[in-house]
Amino acid sequence: MKKAFLEFATFLLDRVFLLTSFKQGSGKEEASTGAHSYDVSRFKRGDLLEVSRTLFVHFGIYLGDNTVAHLIPDILPVFSKDKSRIRKVVTNKRLIMGVLAKVASIRVDTVEDFAFGASILVNHMDQSFDHKPLPNEEVALRAEKLVGAVAYSLLWNNCEHFVTYCRYGRLVSFQTDKVCLVI
Repeated sequence: MKKAFLEFATFLLDRVFLLTSFKQGSGKEEASTGAHSYDVSRFKRGDLLEVSRTLFVHFGIYLGDNTVAHLIPDILPVFSKDKSRIRKVVTNKRLIMGVLAKVASIRVDTVEDFAFGASILVNHMDQSFDHKPLPNEEVALRAEKLVGAVAYSLLWNNCEHFVTYCRYGRLVSFQTDKVCLVI
């Protein structure tokens, strides 16, 4: 049953990629962060990091030692307990299948894997809130406490909700608020 679902999910995902003009390589999708290096000395434990993606902004909490906690949709943990496979950078196929299946995890990755070659903004969201962020150490401890599997919802429980809860004590997503206004 699990194998049939995986085959169907892979088929469906391949069709989604085809329809949305994502690059279809040889079938082996490799994550490449490029040659971008990051000066982590400018980050403080508990900082809110954000990176631009094609259609959205991705958020995480800096934990120190070149690591970031972030909520990311991922289908692979549903089908495998192999931690070495799961630890690899989440590819587009895994991410989209995680969104469709509404499964995610709050995981800790390197700054390079989190940023995936994009420029990083630090605490940029502080100006959007009318109250001060929580102390940085409390922010980092909240993020560390939440590491693990979580349900995912593009509108109600995404990476932005995760970081705003950790840093400001409120579940907020300005990106989804904008989408809901349009709908």
